[in-house]
Amino acid sequence: MSKPKVGFYWCASCGGCDEAMIDLAEDLLALAETLDIVFWPCAMDFKREDLEAMPDGEMSVCFVNGAIRSSEDREMAGLCRRKARWLVAFGSCSHLGGVPGLANLDSRESLLQAVYGDGLFGNANPGQVRPQQATELPEGTVSLPTLEESVKTLGQVVRVDYVLPGCPPPTRLIARALAAIVEGTLPSPGSVLAPDVALCKQCPRIESKPDGPLLRALRRPHEIRIDPEQCFLAQGLLCLGPATRDGCDHACIRGNMPCTGCLGPTSGTRDFGAAALSAVASLVESNDEHQIAALVAEIPDPAGTFYRYSLPGSMIHKRAGGPASGGARP
Repeated sequence: MSKPKVGFYWCASCGGCDEAMIDLAEDLLALAETLDIVFWPCAMDFKREDLEAMPDGEMSVCFVNGAIRSSEDREMAGLCRRKARWLVAFGSCSHLGGVPGLANLDSRESLLQAVYGDGLFGNANPGQVRPQQATELPEGTVSLPTLEESVKTLGQVVRVDYVLPGCPPPTRLIARALAAIVEGTLPSPGSVLAPDVALCKQCPRIESKPDGPLLRALRRPHEIRIDPEQCFLAQGLLCLGPATRDGCDHACIRGNMPCTGCLGPTSGTRDFGAAALSAVASLVESNDEHQIAALVAEIPDPAGTFYRYSLPGSMIHKRAGGPASGGARP
C-alpha cells in the first residue's frame, strides 16, 4: 500500500508553523516512514514548477499556513487546493488571518506610503521608489507579486477542509493530525482538529478563578509580579482563555503568561474578537459607565488585543475607510 502524499506551503506568515513541524524532532523521522512528503519548499528544494507538474488531487493532504496578502499567495493557495484531496488551514494566519491580518487596520496605500514614502521604518529611499509589478531589464522582464487591498484568510479564497489552529499549532495536535492521515481516521470535513472546549474550563488555575465579577482594574504583565498559581483575571491581567479554544497544552499559562487567544474560538462563535471582548466585559465588577470606560482605557490597543489573530476572519474584516496615510489605530 502506497504512503499518503502530503505537502506543506507558507503564504504570509512568520515561518513559525514550519518551525513547529521541525519541533516534532525525531517523531518527524518516524512520520517520514509512513508519509511521503512531496512538496515542502521551506524545508526542501521544491519549486512552484514541481507543484504545477503534479496531477490534480495527487496529494492526500496539503497544509497551508499563512494569510493571503499577495497575488502570489492567492495563486499558490489555488494550486495547493487543486493538487490536494484535503486542504488544511494550518495555524492562526491561514485560519483567521493572524498577526499579518492587523494590517487591515490601515489601507494598502497607507502601508506602502509608510514603508516607501514617509520613511517611518528607517528605509533609505530618497526617491520614494516603490516595488513595481513588472520591470524591464536587458535580461528580460522581472515581475513581482502585487499586494492585495486587504489580508484574507485561506478559507476566504479557496475551500478549506480542516483547520489546525494555533500560533503555531501545538506539536501534539500536529502529530495527531498526521497520524489520522496515515490511519485514515480524519473527521468529517469542516472540522477543527482541536478540542471544542474553552481553554478557561481546562486551565490549571481554574480553581482560583472567582465565581462572580472580578475585574476592578487591568494591569499589564510587566507591571506586577505575577502569582504563578492564581487565575490571571483575578490578578487584573487580561486573559482571553474564557473565549479561546483549548488544545495548546497551556504553554503560555505554564510560562506564567495569560492567554492571548491564538487557537481562536470554539464552534458556534461568529466573531472571536467580539466574543473575547464580551467575555472580559462580563467580568467587570461595576455597572457604572464611567468606571467601565476608565477600565477599558487601560487597554492600550483594543483592536490589537481582541483581534490579534482574527481580524481578517472577523465580521469586521478591516477598518472601514482607512486613512490616506499612516495613522493611529482606532
